[in-house]
Amino acid sequence: MSNDEFRAAMARLAAGVCLITAHETPLAADGPRGEDVGMTATAFMSVSLDPPLVLVSLREGSRMDDLLAEQPLWAVSVLADHQLQVAGRFAMKGRISDRLLFADLPYVRGEASGAPLLTGALATLECRTENRVEAGDHTLVIGRVLTAALPSPDSPPLTYFRGRYRHLGQ
Repeated sequence: MSNDEFRAAMARLAAGVCLITAHETPLAADGPRGEDVGMTATAFMSVSLDPPLVLVSLREGSRMDDLLAEQPLWAVSVLADHQLQVAGRFAMKGRISDRLLFADLPYVRGEASGAPLLTGALATLECRTENRVEAGDHTLVIGRVLTAALPSPDSPPLTYFRGRYRHLGQ
């Protein structure tokens, strides 16, 4: 089986779209304030109800993978279909700073994680890393859910299918 065959097969699996966020703490107490970091994820799932655990798959060596190796607190905003531009913005490769990506987004800072939680998301979760598992070219990060909220529970979800963001048919 080739990489292209595998990718084509997996593209047939519809997935919800999330924004994973974390707050990078400053290097020095008297230095510049830390930066918010975000990434779009479609490889996110519930793992356990008791205790409440979720899993996100991160590309090995990505900025989020490196940050969550040091920062155990992170957050998830499950995106609504009206947040398509947010998904595209945080899926860009090769960016240097996330500061501009967050500049005009409405969000609140999570009380447990300090990470941005998007206003208008279907659901938001704050997590603490319980375990990290190396899996091929990705790291599976398992997090214990510390808080859960439903900012905009009745909006339709944003989905990803066959390499594109999609609106769920009613």
